[in-house]
Amino acid sequence: MASVAEEKTVGTGASFKGPVGLQLWSLRDSFKKDVPGTLDLVVKMGFKYVELAGTYGKSPAEFKKELDAKGLVAIAGHFGFDRFEKDPEGVAKDAEALGLKYAGCAWIPHKDPFDEAQCKHDAQIMNKAGAVLAKHGIKFYLHTHGYEFQPYGDGTLFDLMMKETDPATVFFQMDVTWVVFPGQDPAKLIEKYGARWELMHMKDLKKGVKGNLSGGTDPNNDVILGTGQTDWKALFQASQKVGTKWYFIEDESSRSVEQIPQSLKFLEQISW
Repeated sequence: MASVAEEKTVGTGASFKGPVGLQLWSLRDSFKKDVPGTLDLVVKMGFKYVELAGTYGKSPAEFKKELDAKGLVAIAGHFGFDRFEKDPEGVAKDAEALGLKYAGCAWIPHKDPFDEAQCKHDAQIMNKAGAVLAKHGIKFYLHTHGYEFQPYGDGTLFDLMMKETDPATVFFQMDVTWVVFPGQDPAKLIEKYGARWELMHMKDLKKGVKGNLSGGTDPNNDVILGTGQTDWKALFQASQKVGTKWYFIEDESSRSVEQIPQSLKFLEQISW
């Protein structure tokens, strides 16, 4: 795996170097019906690396066998926040069974609006989970979802979360839509926190959609990369400069099977 940085993956080109994988949640409806067949589709699209969000009724070991059979490698996976709070060792065990390098969380349950007290409380849970996972050689990460950008002091609660979490054991995944939707600038945010952004969800928000701090919008507002609101050139220039390690396409729309190949073409052709 040490050679991944030099390996040319699908979705890379002259300017954007990746490496690129697929968040399997993009094909969640297909996985519920046919795991092996859906993994065949992932391979057909050209992917080798994937990020998980569940194992669709199979044990971690069983799902790992399915991935191995198709030549797919799981790099990261999402687990419920409550598991990180109550049983981080159990998460580590499952992550090891899946062969993951990262185990993360996509959503923190909270009362709206997300506030300072909850932010500080949750940061301690992340610190404890990060320390447990680190003992197993696995990195903990939190995936942005928009609600963390409530105003706080001269910045946002996301800034407080960064301050309250241990940079040695707590990392972050930028979901680009969930940075753009609440009105933040993803390139500037990448530059601000540098190497703590180890992973990215490449997702583009439909033009004209007005955002807020709810952390929720219609999944069909996910559009082909390059056709939405994101300045990808600025973002990739920043992320490659700070050393973001993994890029996963996530397309939650009902058109994901059609859109993902077009997003890959965009990534291969983008230049600066």
